[in-house]
Amino acid sequence: MLHKTILPIALLLAGCATSSPTPDYDLRFGDALRDARARQTLNPAAASIASTPGMDGRAAREALILYQGTFRQPPPVVNVINIGGATGSSGK
Repeated sequence: MLHKTILPIALLLAGCATSSPTPDYDLRFGDALRDARARQTLNPAAASIASTPGMDGRAAREALILYQGTFRQPPPVVNVINIGGATGSSGK
């Protein structure tokens, strides 16, 4: 009776082995992404720059408020003049 329970337990524990089946792939995982990001970065030291020179807090706040205010109402309707193009009718 004991041997009938030991075999299934041994098989279940074999599935929990810690050896990685792909050690070579795991070592280089994410290298392509890091390489692509590095190639697209114009200035790698830009993350250490505190702020843009010449832009104080008050000017930045007013610019942001003005920008957000442009979304409060829809833009005015613009009439498009069709010069030299088809009008969509058959002309009869």
